[in-house]
Amino acid sequence: MPYHHDERLPDDDIPVSADVTVRSQVRDGDTWRGVAGVCAATAAAVSPVVAAGGVPVVLSGDCLVAGGTVAGVQGAGVDPAVVWFDAHGDVHTLQTSTSGYLGGLALRLLNGAHPDRYADVFGLRPVLPERSVLVDARDLDPAEAEHLAGSATRRIPVAEVAADTVPSGPLVLHIDVDVIDSGEVPGLRYPVPNGPSTDAVLAACARLFATDRVVALDVACPWSRTDDEGQLDVRARLLSRLTALAAR
Repeated sequence: MPYHHDERLPDDDIPVSADVTVRSQVRDGDTWRGVAGVCAATAAAVSPVVAAGGVPVVLSGDCLVAGGTVAGVQGAGVDPAVVWFDAHGDVHTLQTSTSGYLGGLALRLLNGAHPDRYADVFGLRPVLPERSVLVDARDLDPAEAEHLAGSATRRIPVAEVAADTVPSGPLVLHIDVDVIDSGEVPGLRYPVPNGPSTDAVLAACARLFATDRVVALDVACPWSRTDDEGQLDVRARLLSRLTALAAR
């Protein structure tokens, strides 16, 4: 899904050879409708893969696509919990966001915020907060910290990710690559230092894949456009290692 919000990204922005490149047909200038269109197209691509017993890997330019991935899993008759790896909380609402950046609402939208603009539009059944685990989230705005303090969504560090620290049943893993220390992933739109290493994040994901409960892997690549060969190589190797998790 080569999109950041409803913006179509260049074909090489996500440096991986995909089996399917999905495109949204919604292009009417309304960002919310555009995002919902991208999620609907994602769900339509994911659902048959899950129904056939596969584990789809969805790669996109932001975290909003995760709702489409979850909706696709639900459409195949599976009711998943979500393990959300991210340097940020992504639990703002339109009322609390100071930047207006929609990606900062992504997990809260998945949990049911603003359903008339998001979940209801493309058929997502919101995932209850108690069925969501937020991994890392070392960069929280005050409103996000306040919300999470009273939320059923649990926060755990990467090192504590294990079969018994995440919800029971099927799992959708959402990995925003900015969860990794910004020194290891150059060119991120919203870099955050002092994070876990690439190896630590991949090991945590591998522990969950070893449970055989992962039904979809959703990877957000919120980085800026670059022609730097070194940065492109880092990105390609990271995505290769992430996608290999679902192939084991």
